[in-house]
Amino acid sequence: MQNQIRNIAIIAHVDHGKTTLVDKILHSCAIFRDNQETGELILDNNDLERERGITIVSKNVSVQYKGIKINIIDTPGHADFGGEVERVLKMADGVLLLCDAFEGAMPQTRFVTQKALALGLKPIVVVNKVDKENCRPEEVYEQIFELFFNLEATEDQLDFPVIYGSSKQGWMSTDYKVKTEDIFPLMDAILANIPPAPISEGTLQMQITSLDYSSFVGRIAVGRVARGTIKENQPVSLVKRDGTIQKSRIKELYTFEGLGKVKVQQVNSGDICAVVGIEGFDIGDTIADFDKPEQLEVIHIDEPTMNMLFTINTSPFFGKEGKFVTSRHLRDRLYKEMEKNLALKIVETESPDSYLVYGRGILHLSVLIETMRREGYELQVGQPQVIVKEIDGAKCEPIEVLTVDVPGEVAGKVIELVTQRKGDLLVMEPKGDLQHLEFEIPARGIIGLRNNVLTATGGEAIMAHRFKAYEPWKGTIPGRANGVLVSMDTGKTTAFAIDKLQDRGRFHIDPGVDIYEGQILGEHIRDNDLVINLTKGKQLTNMRASGSDTNVRISPAIKFSLEESMEYIQADEYIEVTPQSIRMRKIYLNENERKINAKKFVNQ
Repeated sequence: MQNQIRNIAIIAHVDHGKTTLVDKILHSCAIFRDNQETGELILDNNDLERERGITIVSKNVSVQYKGIKINIIDTPGHADFGGEVERVLKMADGVLLLCDAFEGAMPQTRFVTQKALALGLKPIVVVNKVDKENCRPEEVYEQIFELFFNLEATEDQLDFPVIYGSSKQGWMSTDYKVKTEDIFPLMDAILANIPPAPISEGTLQMQITSLDYSSFVGRIAVGRVARGTIKENQPVSLVKRDGTIQKSRIKELYTFEGLGKVKVQQVNSGDICAVVGIEGFDIGDTIADFDKPEQLEVIHIDEPTMNMLFTINTSPFFGKEGKFVTSRHLRDRLYKEMEKNLALKIVETESPDSYLVYGRGILHLSVLIETMRREGYELQVGQPQVIVKEIDGAKCEPIEVLTVDVPGEVAGKVIELVTQRKGDLLVMEPKGDLQHLEFEIPARGIIGLRNNVLTATGGEAIMAHRFKAYEPWKGTIPGRANGVLVSMDTGKTTAFAIDKLQDRGRFHIDPGVDIYEGQILGEHIRDNDLVINLTKGKQLTNMRASGSDTNVRISPAIKFSLEESMEYIQADEYIEVTPQSIRMRKIYLNENERKINAKKFVNQ
């Protein structure tokens, strides 16, 4: 029974169908009773993942197929969550690389594949969505082969099996022209090609690669037993990242079965399990033998490339909507996040109310802010800044590889927008009826670029980017072209005032909304900021002239999402985030204070 375990991670670019495929595997291996309600995208179980349609946190499930247990790890596809992917791959012996039959290998496919090949994992390639029109399975297959070759795959890895199919329709086949009835050809390929989890005899070694939390027992360590066996009630040593050792005892052991966990007495090497009862562990620590502890190699995670200032909410409306508003709440929550979010780093600032939070990109940070907001926190965040390093005496900044797929007639606009931000065009080639563009661009240039590109292309551009390397500083990049409309006083907005000021710019707020002095209300048509009064009502007199009471016609307000706000604000502005609203504001609310402190923000 021992060697009947396969550990496999599913990796792919965003939206290529990973989570849908896992759904189908779970259904076809009869995890559910026939009458059980399961819904779609079973594994994306938190609200944020469901709303955005992306996977943020990796999940473990297992199925039984032909008497063999297959542990499946669903991973995120965004490079921003690379910290998740890298440590999760440590639990696998093979990877299922999923690729869209039309889009082919995308930048983030490359990012994750590189990590998997470097760890020596055996790949199986699944070309998904072959039922889409315009799909080109053969080209995609060649593209992936080329990608593997460029990433220096071994002979064995280059000899990968390839399966075609559609996880949405629930079939997989070795030939994309032959449609089958089920996804079992894929399961057979997994059994045939992924090596069984090796059995290593000897003293216990298990690396903690992720953690779970239960309100009953606290933090639960999840990882794969690398050597020996782990038993319930066994005394163990916990080897920390820095080599220090703490003695501890295992209270309970669980393995993953279906979507849940099952309590067991012992787990042998090669299987993935959850351990309850160990105190004070971090991800990357090793659970080892009590008498002769040996440490496993510590997980190395790519460094963050961006930081943002998190501070308590100081606006006139603070505490109206959130439960947690003090700096102590903010600090505790950020440090709690750091335990499980490896790619995150927190640095305290001179002010006791503010923290610099370092992350992998705008999405990585915005998911954290959005999660906190839903938990009832109120906070303010500043403009995202890239992290600058000094290498050999030269000032260097992170450079990203940006790919844009866009209809041919608007490709020129995209190239113009990217080159304004110090981007260099490297590749331009047709891909179906789209133009495929590849650029190298400073990470600073990507902040705020998405909005402009989507506007210029009528929403038809598909953008993706990944970190390449640190290179010498490229010079100044122009910021936002227009100034903003700033509120003069506090009160409720009136339709009358908005109507009279519509020629001054585009508004972000509707009539009848509470606003405060210093809040950003819209975008000015010129490049300077304009202070306006939107709370002024109509003068009511008993004089009536014909035609003076025309109906107020107001164009609809432009609403910004959290990411859009993060890309929009400048150095002298904050975003106020509360459970119910996202408002943009000036750091100095009073106009005179803004003038006094204007010089502070000029050099940034």
